[in-house]
Amino acid sequence: MKQLVFTIVFMIIFSCENAPKNNQVFKVEYKGALKNIMRKGDLSAKVELSKFQNTKNLFALGAIEDLKGEIQIFDGQPYNTFVKNDIIMLDSTFSKSATLFVSSIVENWVTFQIPNQVKTMKDLEQYVERIAYENQIDTKEPFPFLVIGTPDLLDWHVINWKEGDKVHSHKKHVESGLNGTLENQKVEMLGFYSDSHHAIFTHHTTNMHIHMKMDNNKIAGHVDDVILGKGMILKLPLVE
Repeated sequence: MKQLVFTIVFMIIFSCENAPKNNQVFKVEYKGALKNIMRKGDLSAKVELSKFQNTKNLFALGAIEDLKGEIQIFDGQPYNTFVKNDIIMLDSTFSKSATLFVSSIVENWVTFQIPNQVKTMKDLEQYVERIAYENQIDTKEPFPFLVIGTPDLLDWHVINWKEGDKVHSHKKHVESGLNGTLENQKVEMLGFYSDSHHAIFTHHTTNMHIHMKMDNNKIAGHVDDVILGKGMILKLPLVE
């Protein structure tokens, strides 16, 4: 009987020690929803970026009002992009408004070396979820992550939606502005993971929404697909 009690107590303690912590020092917030964009054609502003101008350690992504560009904010610095005369323009101000905005404030990150066998977007999704869980992040709640390095290939787009067009699809979003493929170019990617926000800030086919900026800041925008290269790293929020 004593042995049984000891075993039960041990299992409870072990379970508690390995369960995700609830005292996470970050919180993911969002404004707008993909389903309202795709189904209702609601492209109106949901938040002004000026609200976050003095927010330290802010990491955010989204779409500019009327789907006229992409939002990328890394550590409080905007790298927002839009298309003008078939050229990608970089906007480093907080002057725009967002029709979709996902954000988190993260002061400290933990770095992990991504194994070389993690190559595809699906591989990355599974790896991010597993490493997050193993490091006490509650994977039932949304969380941000960074991926840094040189992918073999990366498909990207910067949206430039035609005014008055009410028929939305991911394919039309990609083709409405500028898009392309980077080969062996160093980038920093910002993503948000969630298995419970489909049609809110992730599409139905994935648990991730990822944007990126090139190391030289020439291109920044939405990541459509990626083949990871060797030696890339994952960063997750530090859980105390």
